Amino acid sequence: MAPVLLVTVGTGNPAAAYAADGTRQLVYQVQHSVFGDIGTYTNLIQKSGPAMTVKTTAHFVVSALGISMHSEDAVRTEKWQGDRLVSFEGVTKKNGDTTQIKGAANGNNFVIQSPLGTINAPATIHPANPVSLQSLQSTTMMRVDTGKVEQVKLSGGGETTVSLNGNSVKAREYEITGSTHYKIWINNEDIPVKFIVDDDSGEVTFTLKK
Repeated sequence: MAPVLLVTVGTGNPAAAYAADGTRQLVYQVQHSVFGDIGTYTNLIQKSGPAMTVKTTAHFVVSALGISMHSEDAVRTEKWQGDRLVSFEGVTKKNGDTTQIKGAANGNNFVIQSPLGTINAPATIHPANPVSLQSLQSTTMMRVDTGKVEQVKLSGGGETTVSLNGNSVKAREYEITGSTHYKIWINNEDIPVKFIVDDDSGEVTFTLKK
């Protein structure tokens, strides 16, 4: 059985372990700029040579004055071979409505099936799920909750510091610009320690828990 590593931040030097085969779990606390703490987001990353599987679970609840305004649960699985996404399966439940997305590599395309129909996307497509710097290296992105495909631009990479669990952590700051704006901070162990999604209802911040 491969070793399981719960990644911590700002201690030790996990860079070698992160690059090696094994399983690691990244758990994020999720905050909304208007509604506060709304839930958790987890990426379980399993690596074996060039093959990598990412299993994502999400649980969000938005409440105001004790009344539930929005609930969302998701389970998703990505399979990679090197830097190519070879399959994707995701089920997202929002306020009782279920959306299922499936995708698979097919020659020079990645074929996505969703309620939007069948989309033949470029083979270089990446899901909107930051797990490393490599996961940002594409100009075509798939929205993991809808299957929508959009063109994006990656910029930034300058060194900065980010507050994490009361500590100041060195990281590089990146921006992804498309129909939605993202900011991602990646530390020197290639771990996304924080990212922000500029949602229609406000900013949603994902912060890696220690």
